[in-house]
Amino acid sequence: MKALSSLLIVAVAVVSSHAYAACTYPKAPEKLPDGATASQADMVSAMKTVQAYNADIKAYTDCLRNEHDQQLADDAKKPEKDRMTKQQKDDFDKVTVQKNNAAVDEAESVTTRFNEQIRAFKAKSSDKKS
Repeated sequence: MKALSSLLIVAVAVVSSHAYAACTYPKAPEKLPDGATASQADMVSAMKTVQAYNADIKAYTDCLRNEHDQQLADDAKKPEKDRMTKQQKDDFDKVTVQKNNAAVDEAESVTTRFNEQIRAFKAKSSDKKS
């Protein structure tokens, strides 16, 4: 049964792969500065990079949602015999949700790591004032 459901997910992904062709998964920033040693310019630059990445993730998840909705709308226009089955729609929905959640999780991880470096940067800055 597990193999069958895996095959169905792969089949839905293959059938719907053209739907996701326009949605390009953004690349996360490769490296964030170490807040304990970074300059203010490095931190500002990293902040802009993280903000741009988060905007790219938002655009990606919006694209996924739009492509998903369009795929379902296109499917609804097909003759009944050519439409996705309930199981295929459920699998298609599941794949879309998984892609969305993975992107959001990665963006949250990047933001969390950057916030940790901001705290380290602020701690270093406050130590210099003391």
